[in-house]
Amino acid sequence: MGSSSSARPGREMVTAGAALASLVAFARPVAAHGGSLGGSARETAAVPTWLVVATGGAVVGASFLLASFATDRDLVVPAHTDPRAVAIPDSARRVFTLLGRVLGVVTLAAVLVVGFDGPPDPLSNTAVLVVWAGWWAGFSMSTYLLGNTWPLVNPWRTLAAAVPAVGRTYVWRGGAWASVAGLLALVWLEVVSPLADDPRILATTVLAYSVVTLAGCVVYGSSVWFRAVDPVARVFRYYGAVAPFDAERGSIRLRLPGAGLTEDILDGRDEVAFVVALLWVTTYDGLVATPAWETFARTVVGWGIPPEVLYPAALVAGFAVFLGIYLLAARLARSTADTFVSAPTLARRFAPPLLAIAAGYHVAHFLGYFLELYPALLRSLIAPYETVDPVLIVLPDWFGIVAVTGVLLGHVLAIAAAHTVAFELFPGRIQAIRSQYPFIVVMVFYTMVSLWIVTRPDVQPPYI
Repeated sequence: MGSSSSARPGREMVTAGAALASLVAFARPVAAHGGSLGGSARETAAVPTWLVVATGGAVVGASFLLASFATDRDLVVPAHTDPRAVAIPDSARRVFTLLGRVLGVVTLAAVLVVGFDGPPDPLSNTAVLVVWAGWWAGFSMSTYLLGNTWPLVNPWRTLAAAVPAVGRTYVWRGGAWASVAGLLALVWLEVVSPLADDPRILATTVLAYSVVTLAGCVVYGSSVWFRAVDPVARVFRYYGAVAPFDAERGSIRLRLPGAGLTEDILDGRDEVAFVVALLWVTTYDGLVATPAWETFARTVVGWGIPPEVLYPAALVAGFAVFLGIYLLAARLARSTADTFVSAPTLARRFAPPLLAIAAGYHVAHFLGYFLELYPALLRSLIAPYETVDPVLIVLPDWFGIVAVTGVLLGHVLAIAAAHTVAFELFPGRIQAIRSQYPFIVVMVFYTMVSLWIVTRPDVQPPYI
């Protein structure tokens, strides 16, 4: 990890955006080992950081006030609960299902074959570019901007359908905690290992993940595994709640963006924890690339704490802080709303809107990264065994506004969804508004942390 040619998404956090066509003019060839994707994509903001962070927090607070005073139950509830459904003909559904399954399996096979046997340069290797730029950046964005198509293209689900299940009942009693641990472990591995530098290590990791996933499907059944255990399937399923399109029972539903966040889609505290973990891991991935973390890490290691302990400890501790703050807000909401609704119920119902915040920060984190690398991705798909000097998009200086915009739009969408949830939970207008006070404070906190990170210059995390 840490080579100058790394394709690691977390190291090239975006600070801005523009239409794809207008960016072609900024393309230029970059030596495969001659710089970090044309330089850091995250630049220091032209305006003072404190002003950006304070303004972002004020925007979130003002959005809540506007929603509180300018909307009521008759306006927000029907708008979020009346989707339009379009039936899909059986023949079209069968064709799309077949194409999706073939695409997923072929892509997985290509990642493994080219990862083990392709060029060692990460900016020329199809496996590295497909996994990081094509899948984790591009495909992930499609799940919350359009809709979740992962069940259609998931190659492990397709492969699992071809092998018999033992038929045992899944008896894991930790609920979604297995998914939480899996998500934290995957992000820790992404941060500390050379997954984006060494195609063979990446292919080995994908192969190991495949073995574990298929074994779990055989023992417990694929429907249980992908619903309860697999963290990747859960990430995309939750992101899909943000999207305007949703496939359900042979039809496609068109709804307002974020309308799925107002539904009761979580079962308990464990699933609430996964939502918070999804928000935290993207924050963590950006945090470790800031100068403040570099100073902190060097200080702590200087005290004798090994980096191998520091990074996972910070990952778990930060998650605990984010989760603890949110659960505290749920307890305080009982007091501010003066309600008999339990704190676990409030936590469960108000957690889905946080997915809009996670999606907004994902845009800030990965949009520019995807745009920078898409020419190299296309080139590698055409010639997967060639080592070339890839053409990379060089984003203009003003691109930083998109990162800030993505974060703020995610929070505004979260406020709108939380407002609808409050009106569904409480009969009175004042009680519905008061129930949101603690959650809005938490959202302002998340906003300010996110904006602080995206306005910091990008540095290589120390010791890894």
